[in-house]
Amino acid sequence: MSNLQAIEKILKLHLPPFSLSYCVKLWEEVPFSFHVKKPRATKLGDFRYRKDKKIQTITINSDLNPYQFLLTYIHEVAHLRAFEKFGVNHAPHGHEWKKTFQELMLPVLNKSVFPKDILIPLRLHMRNPSASSAKDLFLMKEMGKYDTNREEATGSFLADLAPGSIFTVSGRKFKKGETRRTRVLCEEVATGKKFLISRLAKVVLD
Repeated sequence: MSNLQAIEKILKLHLPPFSLSYCVKLWEEVPFSFHVKKPRATKLGDFRYRKDKKIQTITINSDLNPYQFLLTYIHEVAHLRAFEKFGVNHAPHGHEWKKTFQELMLPVLNKSVFPKDILIPLRLHMRNPSASSAKDLFLMKEMGKYDTNREEATGSFLADLAPGSIFTVSGRKFKKGETRRTRVLCEEVATGKKFLISRLAKVVLD
């Protein structure tokens, strides 16, 4: 199986159908190593630029619904394109990245790809995209309606829980602490270790 066939096979499992050919094309234009990872409480996806690597790496969580997966995929591809074009001297989520992200999202900002209830807040979000879509509570709540994982579909957003609440995420139990911008400092009950978890993580309240 070729690299192109492999990337197409992976993306077909996770993306809205009418976005598949476009997302494969993005990979063909600037290839990268792509991995779908086990759910991570602190991030939806990841891109890290390595000057010593010819092929860069993008990872995305496996538990995202198709619309969140698509948004995260293009978010990370925009990082790759921005670094390829502007080098390491630009801000990771600065003007260069925002413009690149907006341009890459434009072909899929339509009703054939996104449901109307997502498309309306998503178009507003893309006027000035932030470093994390977790900052956009309305958008993420609309996205959350399409979660297929039972725990995610029936769970609550961490942002909606009161401080001190005990909750479970990814099979681990935490106590909610203070909110720091887009993430919440939480203590794992079993170990006492502190973790920063996205305020829009879907959790189950104990």
